[in-house]
Amino acid sequence: MQLSTRGRYAVMALVDLAAREPEGAPRRVSLAEIAARQGISPAYLEQLFARLRRAGLVVSARGPSGGYGLARRADEVSIATVIRAVDEGGAAGDCCLDAGDAGEAADCPTAALWRALCLHIHYFLDTITLADVVAGRLDGSRAPHHPREAA
Repeated sequence: MQLSTRGRYAVMALVDLAAREPEGAPRRVSLAEIAARQGISPAYLEQLFARLRRAGLVVSARGPSGGYGLARRADEVSIATVIRAVDEGGAAGDCCLDAGDAGEAADCPTAALWRALCLHIHYFLDTITLADVVAGRLDGSRAPHHPREAA
């Protein structure tokens, strides 16, 4: 999973969408509205939403009250799921960091460090949902417990 611009913009757009859907009453939002609020090109959003629709994360409707809505509840969609939907080139085991040649070499003493960091990032993004971001629940309370806590 790469933390690319595409992934970041998709997360921004879906958090925007989630923030505008009242509980139990899906509201359709136009890409133009999201683009204006988030400062993202509408053409770029169209490309992202085509991928998000294929992944089953959003639904669309045409007409005067048309636009996009979430296909699932915001508390059922992890941030990692959104990123994977638009960054299909990155497999779940791929690292999100560009470690360069030194970090990728088999005999590199820090390679295990970067792999472990990537696992923690994957875990964190898998445990945070769109609803968590909308509600501001990003205090790390869902992050994995570390045995070495400061004494």
